Amino acid sequence: MKASWEKIEKNVGVLDIEVEAEQVAAALDKAFKKVVAKVNVPGFRKGKVPRSIFEAKFGVESLYQEALDIVVPEAYVEAVQETGITPVDRPEVDVEQFAKGQVLKFKAKVIVKPEVELGEYKGLELEAKPADVTAEEIAAELERLQQRHAELVPVEEGAAQNGDVVSIDFEGFVDGVAFEGGKAEKYSLELGSGSFIPGFEEQVVGLNKGEEKDITVTFPENYHSEDLKGKEAVFKVTLHDIKRKNLPALDDEFAKDVSEFETLEEFKQDLESNLKKRKESELQRNKETEVVDKAAAAAKVDIPPVMIENETAQMVKEFENRLRTQGMNLEMYYQFTGQNDDVLKEQMRGDAEKRVLNNLVLEAIANAENIVASEEEIKSELENMAQMYQRPADELRAILAANGNLGDLAHDIIVKKTVDFLIENSK
Repeated sequence: MKASWEKIEKNVGVLDIEVEAEQVAAALDKAFKKVVAKVNVPGFRKGKVPRSIFEAKFGVESLYQEALDIVVPEAYVEAVQETGITPVDRPEVDVEQFAKGQVLKFKAKVIVKPEVELGEYKGLELEAKPADVTAEEIAAELERLQQRHAELVPVEEGAAQNGDVVSIDFEGFVDGVAFEGGKAEKYSLELGSGSFIPGFEEQVVGLNKGEEKDITVTFPENYHSEDLKGKEAVFKVTLHDIKRKNLPALDDEFAKDVSEFETLEEFKQDLESNLKKRKESELQRNKETEVVDKAAAAAKVDIPPVMIENETAQMVKEFENRLRTQGMNLEMYYQFTGQNDDVLKEQMRGDAEKRVLNNLVLEAIANAENIVASEEEIKSELENMAQMYQRPADELRAILAANGNLGDLAHDIIVKKTVDFLIENSK
């Protein structure tokens, strides 16, 4: 087989491929075995028709498409490997010559991974932030725990306050007409949580048990329902019950109830330590994001639109997988939000473009700095995975190799090492 590569425009080129007549003959043989098993010829069982009789009846040309489907993909993959290009989309194939006993000639128009012109990526200035934990942050964490362990006590007299959990009936009307999804009974709502339409919860504050009220609100312009965006609505509300949070005292007994510590002081010290670790991890993630973003901003690269489209599709799949873990799917999500596939993809497109750019730049830096994943590093990562999944490392390696994902593991290691390199060489 012969193959040559010629770039015809940015990120686009043509592979000229020639396949020897012997390979064409082999493909025609394979095609005959597949086709002959499906045809009926009087006097012969299926699959037993001699080749000469088959070709006399149907013509050798009847095998051409099947043979092309066999030989072209194989030749294309071999040509890609031989020329060292990296396609990012399916090729456009144009067969120029194909016949029994002849050389196969075809062209493949290919979009390839773009070249990256790196800018400055060493000595990047990063914002230094302390990981100190303040007394206010510890107090906020204690208050959050208080809220979580609070007891809800029924309020028989007095008006609803911010922070109370109320049980209400409501029905919404726009221009005097009830709208779909605007009615509920014995609905539990925490006042001040911001979980309802803006302005609604504030108007429930002050109501007494058994009291009724008409509440007027305006739906936000970005509301998920097209019929309600920006519309003024009146909700007829009846308040049935009020429950108020009785916060536990912040003392040693509280520390014993919510932790393994005997005193509040010990618990606060542990909280401070955990908050510091959490803040350090967050600062490290922010530093990684900042250094990659700055290296990417300094680079020049013309990204083929198909790479962004493919990345967007991948992000939609990832989003759907996260929905499944919550017992949902995309169809349910679209019903709840009033969105559709096109809207979701458009929302993700910017992040997809950024992800593609960052990956291309990190790959270019890794190549420039000869950053690779050693066999020892791959073994170490497999051992970590083995502990996580409680399966032998060799078994995990075999599974990844069988699925063609072992290279992804090496790629992830290289990306991490490259980001670490950027941080180590930053200011």
